[in-house]
Amino acid sequence: MYGARPRSRGAFQQMTNDLKVEFPERRTPSILLTILLFAALCAIAYSARRVILLFVLSVFFAYLMNPTVKFLQHHSLLFRDLRGAAVMEAYIGVLILIGLAIYSIAPAVVRNTVKAVDQVPIILDRVSTGEIAADIGDKYGWNDEQKARLRTVLVRHREDCQGVLKWIDRSLSQAAQIVGWLALIPVLAIFLLRDGDRIVESTIQSFFPQKHQQSARMVVYQIHAMLANYIRAQVLLCLFSMAFYTITLLIFRFPHAIALGILGGILEFVPVIGWMSTAALVIGIGMANNLHWVWMTALLLLWRVAQDYFNLPRALGHRLEIHPLTVIFAVLAGAEVGGIIGIYLAVPLAASLFVIWRSRTHPTESPLAKDAASELPPSLAEIARD
Repeated sequence: MYGARPRSRGAFQQMTNDLKVEFPERRTPSILLTILLFAALCAIAYSARRVILLFVLSVFFAYLMNPTVKFLQHHSLLFRDLRGAAVMEAYIGVLILIGLAIYSIAPAVVRNTVKAVDQVPIILDRVSTGEIAADIGDKYGWNDEQKARLRTVLVRHREDCQGVLKWIDRSLSQAAQIVGWLALIPVLAIFLLRDGDRIVESTIQSFFPQKHQQSARMVVYQIHAMLANYIRAQVLLCLFSMAFYTITLLIFRFPHAIALGILGGILEFVPVIGWMSTAALVIGIGMANNLHWVWMTALLLLWRVAQDYFNLPRALGHRLEIHPLTVIFAVLAGAEVGGIIGIYLAVPLAASLFVIWRSRTHPTESPLAKDAASELPPSLAEIARD
């Protein structure tokens, strides 16, 4: 009986020692340092958000040019199997096409655009005062009561019309700066097209230990396949918009309908601002030439709803292997968090996170892994199959 007391006293002392907690723990400084480092990186990324956006747009432009570059690399008559020469040939071809387009259609489009820009303040002033109600009523055969109702509605929203005019003035003043930034995109894309593989390989070797480099390469190549599919889906959506604009403008007999349709399809790459610029240009030309701009405005709004809530979720969801509802949620969340930039980056960012998560849980089940494995070097392709 007496011999059991030391053992119980020793067990109590051991339990007391186990319950002791050092404060701060040894891991606390490293955790705090990691949090501070992450916060500093977020602050730096926020400060350099415009430069990061420029780099991201350059990556997208490189993916857009990459199929042409690969075709020229393998089938060029002068510089076959030379990546740098293929990039230069692709850029020269694009410049030639742009030059031909400017020479053939640009003077007339610029002339109508200048005319529309000159007419917009006058038309908006007539809209804000309600005087345009009489013109619309006479054109569509309205009675005096219908004209009075429209005039009353326009007068009530006079401040909104004046706000639109101020927004147009601000947009025109910022256009030169935006064009200057956009001119850097194809320049940066040259380096990505020529040395993209070496940049990725050196980055992996610098930031990942040797035992994790193979898996990091697989994730990178899956993201590469995802971004290529994303650009293909965007091209498909641009073709849809190009066909809609061209057919609709031809039906309503707008001047230079084909040129405006091509421009609208190209601007579809730019979220929000692209289609808004196209709509403003089309409506302005319709007002300046006294065409059916009211019906055209209604059709543009209907097309925007169909493009954003039907075509876009299905095209991107099919190409990126994510549900259309996920695409809609990503776009809405991106708009809430980052505005126009968030809209542009939401879908590829969500798809990239999905690729990373799936590579950790089901590394060989995704079709993206098979697409990536087909483009890998032989050693990495064997790892992908295994």
